[in-house]
Amino acid sequence: MQSRNSARNLAGTTLLIALLLGITGTLLAQEPAAQPNAALLDPSLATTTAPDTYRVKVETTAGDILIEVNRKWAPHGADRFYNLVMMGYYDDAAFYRVLNGFMAQVGMHANPEVTAAWIGARIQDDPVVKSNTEGMVTFAMSAQPNSRTTQFFINLGDNSYLDQPSKFAPFGQVVKGFETVKNLYDGYGEGAPKGKGPSQGMIFRQGNAYLKAEFPKLDYIVRASIVE
Repeated sequence: MQSRNSARNLAGTTLLIALLLGITGTLLAQEPAAQPNAALLDPSLATTTAPDTYRVKVETTAGDILIEVNRKWAPHGADRFYNLVMMGYYDDAAFYRVLNGFMAQVGMHANPEVTAAWIGARIQDDPVVKSNTEGMVTFAMSAQPNSRTTQFFINLGDNSYLDQPSKFAPFGQVVKGFETVKNLYDGYGEGAPKGKGPSQGMIFRQGNAYLKAEFPKLDYIVRASIVE
């Protein structure tokens, strides 16, 4: 009789543990994603003046890229890039628009809440001092004046036609790891509505959740940091 009661107690205890583990697992699965650094939600904090020259190590899923920035080329662009790197803005950002022989573009945040915070944080245009030749790094912008925010691209070829009248002003250049840039995944092509690649509108609304579900082969910035 005692052994039968012990067996029942053991079975009850095992069932209770299983239920508790199941509940815990469900709670963990439903736990919300970590909130972004508060600074990333407040573009007004991005006011640091960059050094005259500085280097940024961009660690990507395809390898490392070293970008040297020269503030004399585009002071507003150099300052914005410096602040974004220092804030960790580019960590886990996707190279969502990579067009063979043209450019590799990145700069929409993994978290759409952060992207939304920066969409209106525009910087003034810079005069075009350097040309958009192979390896030069330039902020993306629209046809409207003073429309640069967070997205930048690396020129994969001679795109000097972007200098004038479009006025894309390079602020830096790749000094090491250009082979890595050329190896970034480019199989998806141009984005919607022109092509079948990632849609900026969908990235804006859903961030990396959309990209990783629909475009799993994309390469990402793992970490970007200022180096000596």
